[in-house]
Amino acid sequence: MAIEGRADARKGGRIRLGMVGGGEGAFIGAVHRIASRIDDQYELVAGALSSTPEKSRRSGAALDLAPDRIYDDYESMAKAEAKRADGIEAVAIVTPNNVHAGPTYAFLKAGVHVICDKPLTVSLAEAKKMRAAVEKSGLVFALTHNYTGYPLVRRMREMVRAGELGDIRLVQAEYPQDWLTAATETSGNKQAEWRVDPKRSGAGGALGDIGTHAYNLADYVSGLELAELAADLTSFGAGRKLDDNAQIMLRYANGARGAIWASQVAPGNENGLMLRVYGTKGGFHWRQDNPNSLFWSPLDKSTRIVTRGGPDAGEAAARVTRIPPGHPEGYLEGFANIYSEIALAIRAARVGKKPSRAVHFPTIDDGVKGLAFIEAAVKSSKANGKWVKP
Repeated sequence: MAIEGRADARKGGRIRLGMVGGGEGAFIGAVHRIASRIDDQYELVAGALSSTPEKSRRSGAALDLAPDRIYDDYESMAKAEAKRADGIEAVAIVTPNNVHAGPTYAFLKAGVHVICDKPLTVSLAEAKKMRAAVEKSGLVFALTHNYTGYPLVRRMREMVRAGELGDIRLVQAEYPQDWLTAATETSGNKQAEWRVDPKRSGAGGALGDIGTHAYNLADYVSGLELAELAADLTSFGAGRKLDDNAQIMLRYANGARGAIWASQVAPGNENGLMLRVYGTKGGFHWRQDNPNSLFWSPLDKSTRIVTRGGPDAGEAAARVTRIPPGHPEGYLEGFANIYSEIALAIRAARVGKKPSRAVHFPTIDDGVKGLAFIEAAVKSSKANGKWVKP
């Protein structure tokens, strides 16, 4: 099995995609472009790829975009594309966090579906305004919490929903990295520079960059409602205004307990996203650096290894799996699953319909949840770890 519609990817033509940000030297822009093309669902046709017009034009030329569809800024791009018969149907926003809201408003107004990188924006107030704009537009809005696209992450969610773990008691998520252990932001690394700048990143450093991924993964799989949290945010880097390490305790509405650790100053950790969930009937754990194996421990039984594509993978994993067991699928394929799910929603919207109930991806609501999580954690940490409701 595979994502529905993949074999019929070109029905009605590829989705015409534009991009804001993601020009030369931008890691995540290239990832979005690759992910959009893996299942042959999209064609990149326009872009405002940098805040610097010269850089935007160089980047567009390198991607073979037509010269008249390489724009100096997102405002002119939204207006021009809205007037074209072959204008873009969707736009990917892959800019620093402070440049998510403006393009979202501009392209929703132009009638264009939006695919936005995470976190949603820089404040909860702005996030709520964005949600109101999305709801008013009736258009597709997706947030690229890409780890929800991994087949075995979907299997975990399926197992929880089916009651295989029983009543959930414990949820543990962690996301350690080491790339900011030294003062990387002073070495000319543009990705580091904006992530430690509160004007561009918002109130959270590691908290917003990777802590929101850990929180979203725990939320997606467990389905639990967060009641309150207590946070300890630390800036170990000299002179840093934003946290580079976050340790957060969680209390869920059903009585379950949880914890999140997100760090960018943990030497030896490249990209260690991991989730553990335990209930009254069993528990499991999964790591994104070994994404094709899920360790499942039914109570009083031996631990089993569930493999992506194997006999225990389940329907939710199977529909987003491309290749046979033993052939690894990873980060780019998981990201592509999000893009392909979005494509199904956009194709349904072309004919005034909704996609099947199996189709899902992170939405504007997940973005608002993420900003509520960030602001509650910052508030808690400033109050010396006081419990705060999100």
